[in-house]
Parts: sequence; C-alpha cells; structure tokens
Amino acid sequence: MIYILQVCINKNQYLVTQTPHYPFTEDILHCHFKTDQKESGINMWFAYVTFVLATVILVAHSYGCKDFDLSASDQSLIDIMKHYLHTSRKDGCPPQSKTLNTGVTYVRWGKKSCPKGVDIVYSGQVGGNQYSYKGGGVNYLCLPNDPENGQHQSYDNDQVHGGEYELGSSQKPSGWSESMNNKEVPCSVCYQKRRSAVVMIPGRQTCYKGWNSEYNGYLMSDRKSHFKRDYACVDKSAEPLDKKNGGENGALFYPLRTKCGSLRCPPYTNEADVLCVVCTK
Repeated sequence: MIYILQVCINKNQYLVTQTPHYPFTEDILHCHFKTDQKESGINMWFAYVTFVLATVILVAHSYGCKDFDLSASDQSLIDIMKHYLHTSRKDGCPPQSKTLNTGVTYVRWGKKSCPKGVDIVYSGQVGGNQYSYKGGGVNYLCLPNDPENGQHQSYDNDQVHGGEYELGSSQKPSGWSESMNNKEVPCSVCYQKRRSAVVMIPGRQTCYKGWNSEYNGYLMSDRKSHFKRDYACVDKSAEPLDKKNGGENGALFYPLRTKCGSLRCPPYTNEADVLCVVCTK
C-alpha cells in the first residue's frame, strides 16, 4: 500500500491518501507552484520533495510491490511538510470574511417596508408613552402587527400607546403633506446582511465614505413643551399606518428645527429642518 502526498502550494492544502493500485499518472501528484520571487526558494524545496516522493513511488511500482509501506525517513519527510504547511505558510492563507454570516438590524420609522434588497424582520406601528406622562419610557417602539398578547390587568400604568404625526401648514418637513396630521405612524424592522455596524447620523442626508445609506429622512421627536422623548430618523417618504384620522395622541412625532447659539452656525443654519441618514458597513 503506497501513501501519496498531494500538495497544492497555491491553495495551501495537503492530502495524504492510500491507493491499492497505483499506475503512475498525473493524478498521483498535482503540484502547482507560485512563480513570484519571494516563493521561488520555497517552491524549489517543494519541487525537490515532490521529486523524492515520486521517485519512491516509481521504484516501488517498478519492483511490483503489492504491500509497500513508506520508510521511516519518507514518513518523516511527509511529517515535515505537514508541519510546514500548518505553520510557516499559515499567514499566507487568505482570511475568511468576518461579515460573511453577520448582519445588522435597524428600524425604518415611517415606512411599512424595508429598502430594496434588505430583509424585513417585521412591519408594525409605532408605540410609546403618552406625551403628557412625566414618568415611564421615553423611547419610541416598533410594535409588530401580529402581537402575542399578555393577560388583561387592572393596575394603572398604561405606557404603550400608538404614535401619531403632528403636522400643520407651518409645521411640517419640506415636501410633506399636511394631510398626514394625526395619522398613526408605521414602522418596519430591517435586516441588512453582511454588515457589522449601523449608525444614524443627524444633520446629514448622505453617509460618509465607506458607509452605505439605508434610508434618509428627517429627525423628529415630541414637542419641546411636552415631556422628553427620544429622537427618531423618520423616512423622507413617510406614509400613514392607515386612513384613520382620529387625533388619539399617544407618542407624538413633531418636526424639528435648528437653533443657533450654542449650536455653531456655520456650519449649521438657523431654524432649518434637521436631516438624518441611517448608514451601515
């Protein structure tokens, strides 16, 4: 039984196999060597080793050996090559992408769907604490349209209400229609594959170099005379959840504007819409 070492230098792999019948063809040893100068010395060494192994195989075949084992010196040579491939050439192996099986999630406020090519985890409606409550949560929630509801309770601590746009003829983002006033706000949770980071950038509508834009829009929050609320980047092409228009309040979305002073102008502009963009990489 002959042990054959197949070496592929350019793939940094080796394979030791057994064969009971061994006509000496090109299938026995396939060795391809890199030709750059840095590898030339190593390739010459491997060529020599390959020649030695091929010679051992040819000699064994020519004598008609049916049960042939490699000598201790030949086995030692194989072990040296295996060790070399595992250690000395380790740095030459191309690294696998760390983001191949990773991804990031983000909420697209104001839209029922995700951008083209991005997986949707679920769509829903915005929820949050009532604007007039001084305690409790301050963040907006993206509540799924297919909830799994808990048991009914009688205690008084209701904090999950719906969310509404609060617009007017003189209080709306550029390009938006006043008809969206008092309409409920939809949302969607999106999953972007092969990305490892996500960031919302206020004050910009484009991403920095090396980052990919998921969507852009307007920065919104509650009114400054109400209790504090988080900021949310609402899609520039925002839509209502449905056609219902009841003014039921809840967690409210007001457009924002800048105020110069402690905010340096320039580079900012006084009393302007605050743009935003969600970026991934």
